[in-house]
Amino acid sequence: MNTLISHLSEAPAFHLRGVRYAYHHQQAVLDGIDLDINRGEQVALLGANGSGKSTLLKLLNGIYAPTEGAMQVMGRDIKSVAAGKDAFTFHQEVGLVFQDPDIQLFSATVFDDVAFGPLQLGLSVSEVQERCEEALTQMEIMHLARRAPFELSGGEKKRAAIASVLSLRPDVILLDEPTAALDPRTKWVLINLIRKLGEAGKTIITSTHELEIVPTIAKRVIVLGEERRVLADDTPERILRDRNLLVNANLIHPQLHQLGMDWSLQREVTPTNSHS
Repeated sequence: MNTLISHLSEAPAFHLRGVRYAYHHQQAVLDGIDLDINRGEQVALLGANGSGKSTLLKLLNGIYAPTEGAMQVMGRDIKSVAAGKDAFTFHQEVGLVFQDPDIQLFSATVFDDVAFGPLQLGLSVSEVQERCEEALTQMEIMHLARRAPFELSGGEKKRAAIASVLSLRPDVILLDEPTAALDPRTKWVLINLIRKLGEAGKTIITSTHELEIVPTIAKRVIVLGEERRVLADDTPERILRDRNLLVNANLIHPQLHQLGMDWSLQREVTPTNSHS
């Protein structure tokens, strides 16, 4: 029994081999993905728009099943999860935060949105309250608990959407372009909160095309190319120093080096106001 438990704990959280996905038998959005991601890793999924990042996150979350290939997530066959088998339990372990927070914020107040998941679990009122307070505190938005989602700024909505996933206490958090369309101060507030989640032991996979945030949120970078395949898999320092790779992945313009920019030297920024 102990050997079995040890084996399961050592198995990757995500195991993909030859994964391909195409919408309605059209051209493949992902075409031959081989990938292992271990529990507790903080990974940036880096790629230009249209490289398949969002689709890959939806596969990892069991919303889609691969058109071809094999895929296990948290020890489960993802095709079974996508078909509805054990999906309720699975989505307590693996949470996805969509790029558009309005998809996840549909209740009268932020607190109600954060409480929605725990209530579906049939937890007691006190347990739901505890989980909501924990998630809101982690995202530093307890002061917004009784506000309506439509009253929030873009950054506040993002943090509320993340809190609505955190209240389920998942082991894995998938974030789709979490800093898109945010102003610089709000962006770095959110980035530092994501970093803290990783430091707390969560498996964090963040899709982005913003190079400057990568060193703060990730210890590993997986680059998806415009061919919808993995171009590189390495540390942030090595990926961000590889100008040819970044050009080939359409993440920088070939003339960017003339500006003397070195993304690998970016560091955490501590904003002056954490309530954006």
